[in-house]
Amino acid sequence: MLEATLPRIGLTVDSMQPLSSPEPALLERAAAMLNAAERVTLLGGAGCEGSHAELLQVAEKLKAPIVHALRGKEFIEYNNPYDVGMTGLLGFTSGAYAIDHCDALLMLGTDFPYQQFYPAKAKVIQVDLRGEQIGRRTAVDLGLVGSVRETLRELLPLLKDKADGTHLSEAQAHFRHARKGLDELASGEPGKQPIHPQYLTAVLDRLASEDAIFTCDVGTPTVWAARYLTMNGKRRLLGSFSHGSMANALPQAIGAQVTFPGRQVISMSGDGGLAMLMGELLTLRQLRAPVKVIVYQNDALSFVELEMKAAGVISFGTDLVNPDFAKLAEACGLFSRYVDDPGDLEATLRAALDHPGPALVSVRVASQELSLPPTIDFEQAKGFGIYLVKAMLNGRGDEVLDLAKTNLRGLF
Repeated sequence: MLEATLPRIGLTVDSMQPLSSPEPALLERAAAMLNAAERVTLLGGAGCEGSHAELLQVAEKLKAPIVHALRGKEFIEYNNPYDVGMTGLLGFTSGAYAIDHCDALLMLGTDFPYQQFYPAKAKVIQVDLRGEQIGRRTAVDLGLVGSVRETLRELLPLLKDKADGTHLSEAQAHFRHARKGLDELASGEPGKQPIHPQYLTAVLDRLASEDAIFTCDVGTPTVWAARYLTMNGKRRLLGSFSHGSMANALPQAIGAQVTFPGRQVISMSGDGGLAMLMGELLTLRQLRAPVKVIVYQNDALSFVELEMKAAGVISFGTDLVNPDFAKLAEACGLFSRYVDDPGDLEATLRAALDHPGPALVSVRVASQELSLPPTIDFEQAKGFGIYLVKAMLNGRGDEVLDLAKTNLRGLF
């Protein structure tokens, strides 16, 4: 049964920003529930902005792993020994593990939409400044209407230090294993084409400035951003994370660059997304905005293809007949390069990032790269099996072979 109350509202003296916290009686109830639980997991979203210190203090007291939703990545992941990754369709296994194995879930500033990734039996406490969000996605045992920072500050003195850190250590071990597997996929061998998008993103992450602003198109660029970009408290990650609108990365990058002219801004553009608003390349030149556009060119709407495969459908209407993006960018007056060899990738990206004006690098990436969710249910596995059979029977065995070569590395 959901219980919530109107928050107490105040103003900070320094910023004059409104802050709020729940009534003391509900804070005491929340503390009692968390103190009684053996295995607590925190799930944080965008509402955790500005609450990093309080979040870590709560995790330390409760010996709780911290899972982040996509919009919480930039505010939670950095300098955080309790972080065990992301969950949801774009996340990876360790985040799902920490939630599946808790008996109390403390949700902080997130409207996490993927209902299949909530725990089946755990008590759920949800903290959100927007009361209408509480209980919207899953059944909630206690709702606390308030800003995350103020709520955690008032909750902290009520929490007892847990002596047993087994749940935390197991979740951390699972995270290390999952992270190792993801990092192994971010590899490239000179002369071995095509370039894996994981490798492209990992190299881009390493070369980007410490306060870079990244934007990412919906679909697979968002997946790779979520899994391979490193947040450090200074970097930003922008995308159409609530609405899933295509072609968002380049316009967002232009807006960010105009707003912060002294910062490095990188657009992780899908080829489908860039093609939808390709005229914005002229805007870059017109504004002389030094945005760096990195094109993940796989000649397909690949995330849609993945969804079709999971449903047992042979892909159709997803192939893209792309232009030469590098030549188009050059015609618009941009620094431009095309790269398809992993051995050339780092030097090409470095040259683009060092260029003082707008730049575009079109990177030929693997078209059959699978971005698997943390868990796969029976219907998804069944659908994928049906797709494989249909593809073979319809004379598309080369597609199946390419799929295997791309994802079963070391066997081919």
